[in-house]
Amino acid sequence: MQTTVKILKRPFTSTVIAILCGLLVAGIILSISGYDPFAAFSALIKGIFSRPKYIFKVIEKSTPIILTGISVAFAFKTGLFNIGAEGQYIMGSIAATVVGIKLNLPPVIQVPVVILSGILAGAIFGAIVGFLKAKFGIHEVITSIMFNWIAFYFCNFIVTSSEFHKPSSARTVSINESGFTMLLYKWKNTKEGINCLKQNKWLSDIVLKTDLNYGIIIAVIMAIVISFLLHRTTLGYTVRAVGLNSHAAEFAGIGVKRNIVAAMTISGAICGLAAALTITGTSPHAIYQLTMFENIGFNGLFVALIARTSPIGCIFSGLFYGGLSYGGNSLQLDLGIPSEIIGTTIGIILFFVALTGVVPMLADRLAKRGNKNAK
Repeated sequence: MQTTVKILKRPFTSTVIAILCGLLVAGIILSISGYDPFAAFSALIKGIFSRPKYIFKVIEKSTPIILTGISVAFAFKTGLFNIGAEGQYIMGSIAATVVGIKLNLPPVIQVPVVILSGILAGAIFGAIVGFLKAKFGIHEVITSIMFNWIAFYFCNFIVTSSEFHKPSSARTVSINESGFTMLLYKWKNTKEGINCLKQNKWLSDIVLKTDLNYGIIIAVIMAIVISFLLHRTTLGYTVRAVGLNSHAAEFAGIGVKRNIVAAMTISGAICGLAAALTITGTSPHAIYQLTMFENIGFNGLFVALIARTSPIGCIFSGLFYGGLSYGGNSLQLDLGIPSEIIGTTIGIILFFVALTGVVPMLADRLAKRGNKNAK
């Protein structure tokens, strides 16, 4: 009995139960709508795992939202709600694209410069929000929403400018090839390389049909680094102290305002990193004129919530979210199920994640009942 209670109290257990409950309710909705839920989930799994190409497409789609999820999770630890991750991501994309177009240095210099420019842009955008919160007490949600729209329209200004616009398109020209971070890029663009890759069906399916890049490796490293920073460094301790109780932290001599600015700067920098890796690692290596938000930052919010604001957990929740989003295409193609069903499923899962506090309460009741029976 005690072992069962301990397992139920773990955050991982609560999250798994929330996901299963979400999938169960989604299955009921599919049944009511006249679709076979077993066929739907079978098509979903097939759309993720049936080919190497699909697996790596999921990884490609998940990489930026893993990083924006880590960004939002880090801000949460300071008691901040970084709904501005979307704007910070857009600004990182703009900076990486502009620098990648303007500079054409050797790859060993070009790649770090382009990525650092994205990180810096995101960090500055996040720092401004943090400064306004620390200096004037303006709530970060208000400023973040406003800054999202500033980034939105600034992106469209850059795309439509004569200096960066690609004629007869709705995007900028691509960054210089020296800034690409795709794996085996030369191979997939030469006749000899293509012929060599085609000798291995598995490898050709991955390299020739996906934008395989280093992004996921960097995302995993970043999750580990941020987790270490939060739990093994002085900065992490002060950030979490401010998040738990800012008044007590200030009374203990911790610089609350300084930590708010630092947290938002780091959070914005991670969003900028996500953007830069997208620009350098996926085609067409450019930014588009926006008619709506791309939702990379907003989806990062969902990823952070599913992960219970754990940086390491964001890796798995990001892959889960990416799998649902990409695999959901199979539901529409194979069974004619509306894509909105996937959005509904994700929303239901998040609803149950919000109720994960109920599971430990049930575990406590189970433990009390067990103790009474033992007596």
